[in-house]
Amino acid sequence: MSRFRWRWRSADNEDVSVKNAPLWPQSYERTSSTLLERGMWGRTNNEIYLRCTVIDAKGNVKTVSGKFRKSDLCAEHSLNPRDLRKVDSRIPNIVPTILARKEAFLINILHVRALVKSDAVLLFDPIGSVDTRLQSVFLYNLEHNLRDVRSAMPYEFRALESILLSISAALESEMDITTRLVSDLLLDLEDDIEREKLKNLLHYSRKLSGLRNRATLVHEAIEEVLKNDEDLASMYLTDKKAGQPRQEHDHDELEMLLESASKQIEEIVTEADALDANVTSTQEIVELILDSNRNALLALDLKVSIATLGIGAGTLFAGLFGMNLQSHLEENPYAFYSVSAFTAILSAGVTFACLRRLARIRRIKLGMKSPDSNYMKKHINIDRGSIWKRLYSHGWPILK
Repeated sequence: MSRFRWRWRSADNEDVSVKNAPLWPQSYERTSSTLLERGMWGRTNNEIYLRCTVIDAKGNVKTVSGKFRKSDLCAEHSLNPRDLRKVDSRIPNIVPTILARKEAFLINILHVRALVKSDAVLLFDPIGSVDTRLQSVFLYNLEHNLRDVRSAMPYEFRALESILLSISAALESEMDITTRLVSDLLLDLEDDIEREKLKNLLHYSRKLSGLRNRATLVHEAIEEVLKNDEDLASMYLTDKKAGQPRQEHDHDELEMLLESASKQIEEIVTEADALDANVTSTQEIVELILDSNRNALLALDLKVSIATLGIGAGTLFAGLFGMNLQSHLEENPYAFYSVSAFTAILSAGVTFACLRRLARIRRIKLGMKSPDSNYMKKHINIDRGSIWKRLYSHGWPILK
């Protein structure tokens, strides 16, 4: 600290020492400013480029992880700069989207960020932790479908079909793994409830909720396209390029393709909802069991306290006779046995009465038809306007 205490010349040329001077020298400030400028320049320089893999009309990979300027991509494919934000992996996009444009349509769903044209597909490289095996399988299937010239579907629909199949397969695979993990954990909880198992249940529940949300968003994105006839017609890129654009209501082939994918995603959402309901029911049952165990421990503590109260009531007389006062009972040969019997009966009576009262309090009933509810009937006022009268009028089982 002392080496950072600065000195400077005052107005009177005095050498002044400041103890509370800032601990950040000017050289450090210059260095920080330089690093900030370099970081901002590097970031700006990187943001004007995108890396993508290009597949040509024959299904062959033309460029692997090529570096393209955003302005060139917009000019070549008739896009707006804001359209590329949906496929830029550096920008987090949680909501899946399918955007139809003049010469192409963009897809941003889960691990796929693609620009599909009538004779080319651009796959934008993801940044971050993405399953490379999943990407490899998707790229292989995409190349295989695009090379299938015997198919009656146009080029862009074959690419779209491969993308939707990859998305469905990814969701189904994750759903199968999650279902197996959750099912095994629920079976283990039936045998024993442990802290570690409950933590795993919470973790799997969050994972399942995230999977369900992703599947729901994908389903909503597909349904949004299905509801827009103009977008469906504009996605016929081959016909549009040939000078024969489709009418707004002439899109049966594409509609069937999207509806098939929508049904698959909907099944995954339904399965996730059912599994989530099972997890929720298990959590509620576990909470009930834990509450019951806690109540049992509290009841045991009350029973011990009641037994202590009974014994304390008996020791009261022992304390009275322990005082150095004459009671003229010392000469009676039956006084000791009589007092001892009375003390034992008193202790047993107090204990029994308290335990019986505790048992009546612990007796749980949903209705009030039992004789144990007479006490409540005597003390509940169901006159007109009272809260009990309003509860009774809404079907609450009182005094039926």
